[in-house]
Amino acid sequence: MSPPPSAQRDDARVAYEAIAPVYDDFTAHHDFDLWLNNLFPKLEKHGLSGDLLLDVGCGTGKSFLSMLRRGWKVAGCDISPAMLGIARQKVGESHAQLVQADMRELPVLGSFDLVWALDDAINYLLSQGELVNTLEGMRRNLAPRGLLMFDVNTIKVFRTFFAEEVVVDHGDSRLSWRGLTSPNFQSGSIAEARFSALSKGEVGTPIIPTATHRERHFPERAIIDALKVAGLDCLDVYGHQDDAVPQRPLDESVHTKAVYIARNRDG
Repeated sequence: MSPPPSAQRDDARVAYEAIAPVYDDFTAHHDFDLWLNNLFPKLEKHGLSGDLLLDVGCGTGKSFLSMLRRGWKVAGCDISPAMLGIARQKVGESHAQLVQADMRELPVLGSFDLVWALDDAINYLLSQGELVNTLEGMRRNLAPRGLLMFDVNTIKVFRTFFAEEVVVDHGDSRLSWRGLTSPNFQSGSIAEARFSALSKGEVGTPIIPTATHRERHFPERAIIDALKVAGLDCLDVYGHQDDAVPQRPLDESVHTKAVYIARNRDG
């Protein structure tokens, strides 16, 4: 049984505080350079310019390191102090402005040419209202003609990854993602998985606290409606599989990610 909504508000922070020490190990296969090289032409098609990025849900910084190498000036925020601490170790305060913030109550951190939330951060919002609040906060951080980009997991991911067990051996650690969701997962529902990390050398001694990750599936219609309510125009929707090649139209039964590009309606 899932906890009540009041307790769920803290789910993402608790989950990422726990996973922070091993997050980069578990996601070592994520190739952000490949992903962004494929997505940048889609942004440039809509007039991307400038060099100011706000990375919402920046985690350990994996998602913005490529942008620093491109010469962009970066601000990042995350709900987890532990994840931000690792990001600071990578880049230092002089190379990126990093602040703790809940995307559902996002403060105005500047006027950015590009605002993004990558790697299914949006799926940790557990209601349509939280989605609208987050999109409104990101809109308030957009420069005139600035672009917003974010991705969400498709229903295919919830019926597979969230219904399976994935084990990664890394050094002396065994990292385990155990999906608790049915392969018949229904659109718009909340999925759960449990993440744990054990030492291989000390008879399964826990390395971190076991934590439950809860994500909501947002179908395309729900995203489009939320963008409209938040004062944003949806410019493009793409789907892609593990090869990270954007395709249209989005097909949630085939693609693993849906990527949205939007702009302030008054921009």
